[in-house]
Amino acid sequence: MTMTSLPRQAMVLFGHGARDARWREPFDRLHAKLAAALPDCAVRLAFLELMAPSLPDALAELAAGGITDINVVPVFFGQGGHLRRDLPALLDDCRGKLPGVTIRCAAAVGEDDSVLDAIAAYCAGTLTGTRP
Repeated sequence: MTMTSLPRQAMVLFGHGARDARWREPFDRLHAKLAAALPDCAVRLAFLELMAPSLPDALAELAAGGITDINVVPVFFGQGGHLRRDLPALLDDCRGKLPGVTIRCAAAVGEDDSVLDAIAAYCAGTLTGTRP
């Protein structure tokens, strides 16, 4: 009997959160796509406010499961105050509470040119009728 190895690396998709549960639907779809594409990586969602789990809770759960390398990906359009002030403070606090776990953080997804290219193509497509 062979045992499958548990993932040692994780990705946490970090969003703002909202009161309306429907706001979360694209995040759940993104989570499902990444979980399918990255079977050797534990993929989780976390939110700054109004939704669960919080980032500290998600990171603690992953660390408790033996994950030692975590990459946080802010699913934000730009680097506003939450990403400049709130997120670094949250990450510093979590790093202090989770010794032995490497916690890295990517730039906001909207800062990447390939993401902006995809959004621009979508917007242009709405004019030509190729997008709903």
